[in-house]
Amino acid sequence: MMFAEERKLKILEFIEEYKKATVAQLCEHFTVSSATIRNDLRDLESANLLIRTHGGAMAKSKIGFELDSSQKKVRNLDKKQKIAEAAINLIEDGDTIILDTGTTTIELAKLLHRKRDITVVTNDLGITLLLEDVDSVNIVFMGGIVRKHFHCTVTYGTTGKDTLSGLNVDKAFMGVNSFCMKKGAMTPDICQAETKKLMISIAANVILLCHSTKFGNTSFAQFATLDQIDTIITENIDAKDFRKLEDSGIDVIVAS
Repeated sequence: MMFAEERKLKILEFIEEYKKATVAQLCEHFTVSSATIRNDLRDLESANLLIRTHGGAMAKSKIGFELDSSQKKVRNLDKKQKIAEAAINLIEDGDTIILDTGTTTIELAKLLHRKRDITVVTNDLGITLLLEDVDSVNIVFMGGIVRKHFHCTVTYGTTGKDTLSGLNVDKAFMGVNSFCMKKGAMTPDICQAETKKLMISIAANVILLCHSTKFGNTSFAQFATLDQIDTIITENIDAKDFRKLEDSGIDVIVAS
């Protein structure tokens, strides 16, 4: 039996993946009554997380919409963990890396104890606290303005830029809110986009951690074009998109 809050999160994941769903589909999928599903959809709409329609609901598609960190961390966790397991194989002992803020990069940070002599540059408060007691990891924390409810800093003026001035890193592991072939990698927040651009500018290799629900979506601010991305790690991808990305010169790793 699923707790009510757990079921609501699963409903969000279902609708995010399929873009819309009817009450009947959700009843069958979660084996609960239509009254229960309608109550769940009403609560989720009140929280501004989806749009209710006649007989069902659809994904919230406004390009400026973004879940906060506490909402993100329990969604698609299995996908994020698979991506993190694939990503850790790209890190070698002695590497200097960027870990962008995000719930997928946090899953990668949890695996860094397997490596030796790693230097991590990050703007994520949670990653910093997580790695503070890992002896084999050195941390460079980016200053800036704390983005409330997202557990990270973003650059403002020269703040943040000063931290990275003159630095070079081997690999940047970047989170993403949306990705499409035409626009590349995107995020809803302009300041977040500028911070990500700064990270990318000092990295020899840019690796995008992008689970399947992010593909084909659009957010407000672009932070990387296709030619700025070296590798994309995902847990599932359409064969047509896979070929397009590889034709664009991007290595695609599908985490099993």
